[in-house]
Amino acid sequence: MIKNSLKYTKNYYNLSDKIKLALKYLEQNDLKERENGRYDILGDDIYINIQDYTSKPETQGKWEAHRKYIDIQFMIKGSERIGVGEIDNYQKSEAYDEEKDLEFLNTTNDKHQFINMNENDFIILYPQDVHMPQIAMDTPSYVKKAVVKISI
Repeated sequence: MIKNSLKYTKNYYNLSDKIKLALKYLEQNDLKERENGRYDILGDDIYINIQDYTSKPETQGKWEAHRKYIDIQFMIKGSERIGVGEIDNYQKSEAYDEEKDLEFLNTTNDKHQFINMNENDFIILYPQDVHMPQIAMDTPSYVKKAVVKISI
């Protein structure tokens, strides 16, 4: 897991060519007025989902993980908290959905942390990074986010 602000994306170009391409896309495109939906950057290898929603209390959140894709979650508008933990500390709660590359998990321990995400912040989440997105900072509020999916 890596968390930082959009102004520091150049520090992460060396992680991989695909991550570099995705970060440059976030730098070079104003996503504030972009409609919700999927936008291909490099076909199924790199694409972006634009979404908006109202953040929710932690009690309504779900832990999730992906096997085929790295997530870069980028805050376009608003703020939220994202829970992050290591996959070894979680148990499957639902069967893995291969088509959606999505699996939901549970944990009974506190071996995780919540990261505050504000406008122009991004977080890179690898397959071992179980995460709980869309959590309200204090009270539920409007969020617009880009989730870049990078195949591994």
